[in-house]
Amino acid sequence: MATNNHYLRGIQNRSKRKFHVDWILSIILLLALFLYGWQIWKAGSANAFYTAAIKSMTESFKNFWYGSFDPAGYITVDKPPVALWFMAISAKIFGLHGWSIVLPSVLFGVGSVYLIYQLVTPFFGKNAGRLSALAMTITPIVVADSRTNNMDATLVFFLLLAVWLLVRSISKHNVWLLIVSFSLIGIAFNVKMLQAFMILPAMYLFYWLAANESWKSKITKLVFATVGLAVFTLAYPVSVDLTPASQRPYVGGSETNSELELAFGYNGTERLLGQTTGTGGTFGGGMNAKSQKKSTGGPGGGKMPTAMKQNGKTPTGKTSKNGGQKMPTGGPGGQAG
Repeated sequence: MATNNHYLRGIQNRSKRKFHVDWILSIILLLALFLYGWQIWKAGSANAFYTAAIKSMTESFKNFWYGSFDPAGYITVDKPPVALWFMAISAKIFGLHGWSIVLPSVLFGVGSVYLIYQLVTPFFGKNAGRLSALAMTITPIVVADSRTNNMDATLVFFLLLAVWLLVRSISKHNVWLLIVSFSLIGIAFNVKMLQAFMILPAMYLFYWLAANESWKSKITKLVFATVGLAVFTLAYPVSVDLTPASQRPYVGGSETNSELELAFGYNGTERLLGQTTGTGGTFGGGMNAKSQKKSTGGPGGGKMPTAMKQNGKTPTGKTSKNGGQKMPTGGPGGQAG
């Protein structure tokens, strides 16, 4: 009888823990939802470059898969489509509106606030976790990114989710959580490419220092995690590059119609080393409009792909006086976030 009572008390205690609500955190999350969602119904086209792609992506699965900028599938935007997939799904469900396009960013932003709380609380207590969540909620750039259809809110969410799973994998000694954690960085790579990898050195170092295991076990688990990272990183770009060019859109922002070249070129070293911004200017501010137009091939700073210049074609279907075609607004590489 005593055993049964102890068992029942255990169930009751677990139930209480399960349904416990942190009301202060709930208020912070509601504040985040309010700030990030305020007047998104007036978002209009938000970032019109990506909105055009989202509209195209809702019209066919091929456009959805490749992140085609235009309905005809001539060229993609200058990013992988993972973040745009969420926005296109939202637009497909609720219709193509400014708020439906921005909605996924709002939800990812609120999710990031919750993850910050979950990351801080186990080590520093609830009050520190709440303050951290509040600080992130009211950070101006976080609010701004969560109210647009740029990729940043999606990227931050996946990076924080990867770190949270990394911490749990250490506390639970669970190799699968570790693999999923690094695999999520691979997914984040297909949100905004090489920028997602900036967090990797810290993740490797943190696991090596924090995991209470032998060095052989650490190396073995990190090798498995790295394999998961490589698989989820390369699966999409390799599948695109292996698809015949005639059966898919041109990879916008690339010089050689290659997703991998885009990742390690325009969306890789050029951004990380400060060689160019998303609109084709330099961080040093040394390029004027005239020289920028001459060097990039377009007034928006968008790159004219070499292969397309050789064929006298550019991606819209509107013929220009020189026998080519006009670039879409923003161009490959233009209007990039």
